[in-house]
Amino acid sequence: MASGDRWDRGPVLRLARKAAGPFVWLAPALVMLTVGAYRLGTPALWRDEVASWVSATRTLGDLLRMLQHVDASNGAYYVLLHCWTTLFGDSEISLRLPSVLAMAGAAAFTALTAERLFGGRVAGVCAGLLFAMVPLISRYAQEARSYALVTCAVAAAGWFLLRALERPTLGRWAPYGLAMAVAGAAHLVSLSALAGQAALVAPYLWRTRGPARRRLLAGLVLVLAALVAAVLPVALLGRRQSERQLGWLGRPTLDQLWHFGEPLFGSARVFHVFLVLALLALALPGRRGPALRLLLLAVLPVLAVWAFSFGPTSYFLDRYLLFTVPAWAALAGCGIGAGYAAVTAAARPGRTPPEVRAAGLLLAVGVVAVAGVTALPKQSLVRYAGSHAQSKEPYREVARLIAAGYRPGDGLAVPLGDQAWSMVGPGVSYYLPAGVRPYPLFEATGAVRAEDLFPVPCPHPAECTGTGSRAWLVVLGNTADPLAAVPADQADALRARFGTPQQVTPLGGMTLALLDGTRAGS
Repeated sequence: MASGDRWDRGPVLRLARKAAGPFVWLAPALVMLTVGAYRLGTPALWRDEVASWVSATRTLGDLLRMLQHVDASNGAYYVLLHCWTTLFGDSEISLRLPSVLAMAGAAAFTALTAERLFGGRVAGVCAGLLFAMVPLISRYAQEARSYALVTCAVAAAGWFLLRALERPTLGRWAPYGLAMAVAGAAHLVSLSALAGQAALVAPYLWRTRGPARRRLLAGLVLVLAALVAAVLPVALLGRRQSERQLGWLGRPTLDQLWHFGEPLFGSARVFHVFLVLALLALALPGRRGPALRLLLLAVLPVLAVWAFSFGPTSYFLDRYLLFTVPAWAALAGCGIGAGYAAVTAAARPGRTPPEVRAAGLLLAVGVVAVAGVTALPKQSLVRYAGSHAQSKEPYREVARLIAAGYRPGDGLAVPLGDQAWSMVGPGVSYYLPAGVRPYPLFEATGAVRAEDLFPVPCPHPAECTGTGSRAWLVVLGNTADPLAAVPADQADALRARFGTPQQVTPLGGMTLALLDGTRAGS
């Protein structure tokens, strides 16, 4: 048996061929699914995820009424999550599982896009695997928010667009338009992806002439018109609500733009690995055109959002632009594909021995492995109990302590008004056992009746202290005097009704206190 035959039938090459076979998307999707599912229920919900839970578990009518006043830009995601939780429940794993599935889909479409643009299975498989290794992708694969859905929709739209450009029929334009409509309805900032997609369209417009160009332009205009019609209601509502929801974001600086890769990837080292591979794709001959288009697909949306954020409202935030990571991963995968092509082409003009192909594949696997090892320290940081919260939000601990000391009729006072963003009330409520339901103090109208995310505070706190003899008080931050951390009229009402705190427990980001009126005079 010849040496070449031995290599051709060897286990390494056979395994490599299977991994880079017709289903280029399968290995990346499975890896992303595994990475996303690992310790999925370990991190506690943080306030944004609590907002998703509060919204999705309302009746559909209550949810739609709320969206007229707040969070319309996340409305499509809330409706989908409402349907999901109706079928599968609202545990932490259930709330986050749609995001895991969406990121697995994004990995698959990343692989397909890289393969289609570069024309190589190695580039496709490596692109999808690299996408699955980005720490911030793992972070939002495990979050009950819309960012994974948007990332998947934009990645799918890029692939569908390439197919439509190659053969512009209605059957190919429709999936592209639908994918972009889902992305835009789930998060309006994702429509900035159109700026990057223009880089994919431009070469086709340049090459086509006559009737073919007119058909291409007609298809583009039609699908964009349909897209505008689909997302316009969300855009109008979102514009009206943007100041309330995004007023905390300041105008971005040039330095933030220059260093945006680190927060976007969740790791400066991982971003640098991607950057080196991107430069390799742009430097090696053969497929520089597709590599440049992928670079523009990744960069132009970021530039567009950065520039637009100098208007009345800023939108420049890493998670809002997470949908650009698939383009970076496709570009990095093309860098590995370009290296593989250079190695195999140099072996023997006109013919590549199987052993050289195997060596090239092993080199590609090695590069992906290096990227994975580089990402590993940051991957572990997104999976501990408090990893999702920007500041410590110990809803679990507060709920555990209340449940341990609860008596029927107890009240619960939490931050309201200008501190309602902390979502302490619903966050603690999520983790309380079914039989433990303290009476909410200082609420004039509940959030559902108010058609809002937050309840309406009672204008006269002394009239809203319930009928029980005890109350649990939660305030933000660590303090030995929790009554000093609440508005004066609420503090006076609590002292008059329950006396001074009998038990104070600082928990890092919050302090829990028990006020027991039955012991106040003892």
